[in-house]
Amino acid sequence: MPERLAICLLAAEVEPLSKTGGLADVAGALGKYLHGAGHDVRLFTPCYGSIDRAAFGAEPVAGLTQIPLAVGPHSYVFSVLRAALPGGAPAYLIDCPALYARTAIYTTDPDEHVRFLALTRAALIACQRLRWSPQLIHCNDWHTAFAPLFLRTLWEREPLFRASRTVLTIHNIGYQGIFPAAQVADLGLPPGALRLLHAADFTAGRINALRQGILYADAITTVSPTHAREICSDAYGMGLQDSLRARAATGAVSGILNGVDYDEWDPRRDRYLPAHYDPDHLATKAQLKRAFLARHKLAAAPGVPLAGVVSRLAAQKGIELMFTALPRVLTARPLTFAVLGSGEPQYEEFFARLVQRFPARVMFRSGYDEQLAHWIEAASDLFLMPSRYEPCGLNQMYSLRYGTVPVVRRTGGLADSVEHYDPKSGRGTGVVFNDFDAPALEWALNTALDLYAQPEHWRRMMTNGMACDFSWQHQGEQYVQLYRRLTAA
Repeated sequence: MPERLAICLLAAEVEPLSKTGGLADVAGALGKYLHGAGHDVRLFTPCYGSIDRAAFGAEPVAGLTQIPLAVGPHSYVFSVLRAALPGGAPAYLIDCPALYARTAIYTTDPDEHVRFLALTRAALIACQRLRWSPQLIHCNDWHTAFAPLFLRTLWEREPLFRASRTVLTIHNIGYQGIFPAAQVADLGLPPGALRLLHAADFTAGRINALRQGILYADAITTVSPTHAREICSDAYGMGLQDSLRARAATGAVSGILNGVDYDEWDPRRDRYLPAHYDPDHLATKAQLKRAFLARHKLAAAPGVPLAGVVSRLAAQKGIELMFTALPRVLTARPLTFAVLGSGEPQYEEFFARLVQRFPARVMFRSGYDEQLAHWIEAASDLFLMPSRYEPCGLNQMYSLRYGTVPVVRRTGGLADSVEHYDPKSGRGTGVVFNDFDAPALEWALNTALDLYAQPEHWRRMMTNGMACDFSWQHQGEQYVQLYRRLTAA
């Protein structure tokens, strides 16, 4: 029987406790998978003020209350609460109101880096007090990327961590946790350890949390194989490409595509839908589409396709490509359009103007609504993701399961999960375009609409996508294999 692994997961957000994006989905789902596979996984995350403690049965852990915590010159007190997540994976909430009882998960406050340095240190202190020796410490994004360096310096003599190996997963390389070098004391490193900070960054007057994790983690992963190659390039490395190329040369960088939690995202059982469907009952999808159109006062004749978007409205997501392409397609062809998302004002204003220009054909809901997100996936015929870069992306994989054809740019996880449809062979699951420009997106939309007008091809594309399996049973096992290689080294 395979060895049961002890795995400490560190994440700034974990679904369903806290969420702003895909990091929360992955942290929650990976913890659930590892627990279900029999591993001793313990997930550490902040106890934000927005978390309903009673809903998750959060209770203080004996011996882990009112613990002093020094983050460089800053002094705090924290406690640890244990909460039960769906699927049974235990979550340990770092309760420090001075740092986490704020109106948002992430802030622009000057102590933002301190908040997550505190999370990292508090989690390691909690492991010590629990007398728990994790074989793997799995960090996620910049927030916990200092853990490998802390283990090499502050905790180098701790027997519990002597055999611990570290993994850093980069979910979004665009967020690096940069803060002024003048605040180096916040790291609380012994004087001799300062030489381990990246010299060029420090000379330039900054400390880059994500880079430090790249330098010192035993393994670096990102959330798709294609993106693992992309981030080593000048085009996608966002200033970290030299460090990533150096680690990749030693075999330390790899990509593991995110999995999908099909307990939450499957039209056969979706708790947000009044009716369910599978590839043999696609008439129900059409009924849901009609109900959605009526509810949101979208007027579309039978046979007019509905395109959906559920997204952060940020430059990464390629929204600017829609500025030209979308009005041209809406003017020239029958199409309805539903958007859910929030973000940069210029993108929200674009969609608001699009509603005014194409009344009863376009809807835009600013913000995030979990139920509406599920409805858009189920009711739409096609789903747009024209991303500038996309480390993995989950919505294209949700769309495939819902028989909603993804229209995506060939980058990152989109390239790894969507295959361009070939009418000659009947193979493929979506429409994929290469260039990051408006004409390419317009071509992709028109190609999708041309295929929609050919029911045999469209249905084939739908059923091809619905047959794909991106479950955590497949993807999670790749993490376990990585963990086992590290512990055996």
